[in-house]
Amino acid sequence: MAFRKKLFKKIGGLRQILSREKTMLERLQSVAHLLTGNILSSVIGLIGFALTARALGPAGYGILALCFSYTRAVERIVSFQSWQPLIKYGAHSLSDNADDFKEMQSLLKFGLLLDVSAALAGWLIAILFILLASPWLGISEDGASLAILYCTVLPFQVSGMPTAVLRLYGRFMAIAYGQVATSVLRVALCAIGVATGAGLFEFTLIWMSAQIIGTLVLMLFALAELRRQGILSGLLSAPLRGITARFPGLWKFAISANLSLTIRSSANELDTLLVGYLADPTSAGLYHIAKRIGRIAQQAGVQVQAVLYPELARAWAAKALGAFHRAVAQMQALLLACGLFLIGGLYLLIGPLLSWAAGPEFAAAGPLVIVQSIAVTMTLCGAVIRSALLAMGRENEILRSVTIAAIGFHATAFALIPTIGAMGANVAHIVMASIWLSTMMLSYRRTPAPGP
Repeated sequence: MAFRKKLFKKIGGLRQILSREKTMLERLQSVAHLLTGNILSSVIGLIGFALTARALGPAGYGILALCFSYTRAVERIVSFQSWQPLIKYGAHSLSDNADDFKEMQSLLKFGLLLDVSAALAGWLIAILFILLASPWLGISEDGASLAILYCTVLPFQVSGMPTAVLRLYGRFMAIAYGQVATSVLRVALCAIGVATGAGLFEFTLIWMSAQIIGTLVLMLFALAELRRQGILSGLLSAPLRGITARFPGLWKFAISANLSLTIRSSANELDTLLVGYLADPTSAGLYHIAKRIGRIAQQAGVQVQAVLYPELARAWAAKALGAFHRAVAQMQALLLACGLFLIGGLYLLIGPLLSWAAGPEFAAAGPLVIVQSIAVTMTLCGAVIRSALLAMGRENEILRSVTIAAIGFHATAFALIPTIGAMGANVAHIVMASIWLSTMMLSYRRTPAPGP
């Protein structure tokens, strides 16, 4: 009898271990789909950037990079990133009312209205700022006109609600391979531009078109998923009255998450503009090339967060603290290993790769890429902790952490960019990532200990 009890206990423990490994494997499978799609998208996208750089040269490419960075910065600063509150509160809603779509419809409509309002506001703010500030900043009339034209992408940047839908329902393949299709389209258009001798204006239209189409594809995938789930019908007529009572803290979470992103974007999105302003457009072009390469690896953190955040939100809602902490530890170790591998690989290969892809005049971006990869590695580890704190509803601690880190970035950038050029911005990113990661780790350490 005692032997049978021990045997059943061992079998139960084995099942628990297999169940944990199955969860880990499923998580890795979802991350693999996203990373495969994103790496393909990024590599194909780099071909588009290489074609553009060869066609326009460092100065012309620098101007286009500044237009791209400006609109992206405005979009990130104004955007509410509605996918964060939608996933947190949507996970609770699906857990408590799996068969009742009314709450989900109201929540998704709330997120969609936030997205549309932010996109239109961003468009107006971006254009007004150029009109008012371009003479003061010394921007030429042609440069201001080109930037205003590129602002046309902003009203289409309605991606928060679609992103939340696809992540909540686990449609990671749609997210991943939709990006690949958009990148293929951009490369095809860039190749046509090179073949026809297109100039700066034509390549601006090419980049704009690809960006708009990418957002529309994401929206179509999300609408298809909502229809499959039976939620699409009646979505736009869902009532919003009393939504804050049904989802306590919704506005607070949305505003805090938006403030965190705005402060973080003041470093991550305005850095290219700072290099262009404090140095010159050519330095901005080299720095932008370095950022694009570093962003390929940084997407690993973005995709892990895409998979991990909904899972952590569900685990926290179910009070499954053991699974919660295990998932955080596993993914952080994985990303740290990926980051270290990245630094070593770039140190060996980046010089020849840049000369071959973009031309010898862009080889100067090599050291920038290597230093950038150190900041990217720390950011990868921070992405996991940020997901954990968001799932726990500790968005205020994220806000405090990113505020301190952004102050460190700007102090370093303004001190070093005028002296050492674009490298100063990379050093500033290392300072920012160090502060951001360490302060968030201190917050996470105060989490309750795992259950049995």
